[in-house]
Amino acid sequence: MSKLKTTYARSRVPLYIQVASALRQRIENGQWQPGQKISTLEGLEREFEVARVTVRQAVELLQNEGLVHRQQGRGTFVADKLQDKHWLRLETTWESLIAPIKDNLLKLIKTDNPPAMPTLAKGEGKLAPEYVFLRSVQLKDGAPYAVVNLHLERGIYDRDPDAFLTHTALPVLATLGGTAIEHAHQTLVIGSADPGTASLLQVPLGTPTAECHCVVTDRNDVAIYVAEIIYRNDCVKLYINLLDGSRSRAQPAGPKKRGRTVS
Repeated sequence: MSKLKTTYARSRVPLYIQVASALRQRIENGQWQPGQKISTLEGLEREFEVARVTVRQAVELLQNEGLVHRQQGRGTFVADKLQDKHWLRLETTWESLIAPIKDNLLKLIKTDNPPAMPTLAKGEGKLAPEYVFLRSVQLKDGAPYAVVNLHLERGIYDRDPDAFLTHTALPVLATLGGTAIEHAHQTLVIGSADPGTASLLQVPLGTPTAECHCVVTDRNDVAIYVAEIIYRNDCVKLYINLLDGSRSRAQPAGPKKRGRTVS
């Protein structure tokens, strides 16, 4: 077995999705430019050591995403205009987290026997007496980008239930007058889409996902917002300011003494 086929065998992701991922990266990193003709099916078949039908499925997936288009008798070309699909920057500040999602909408999902209480890890605050559980698919421009399981403290929810039922909760929470937010944090891990998530996000089974656990507490250290959020991997990019707004960490040059240079 070749090294390439050994690599394929390590993953449970369908083979055509693995090939499509490699082709997608060539477009996203500029190896294939807008308007450029990509390799032929025969060439991709030889390169990736897969059957013609697998290559065809991979190219069709990119075509459905709007990344390539076919011209009868000429071949397959990269789309002339490529949109940055990674529109959602997961940042490290409250304001930058809120801004890109404040105008997005949601579609509620009916949940039988929802969990009454969220799960909090050590240091994530105290449980409130009562929560409202909301499960939803969140939408940008009509397309799904996240599945959210949210526990919202009852008193917070009751202040503007219509807003929480129609819009993403964090921007609503941020604009509620008199809400004393003391701490907010989120953790992120890389996962994969199970059958239910794949259906809701309209992605193939096993597609990589970004899974966030987000907690907001008030001044009494009560968790008023606890969410488990599963994002489509193709809309998310993680941004971290390593200097955190401070001045450059470069060390100053050593002192100079009269008469000679200190090396």
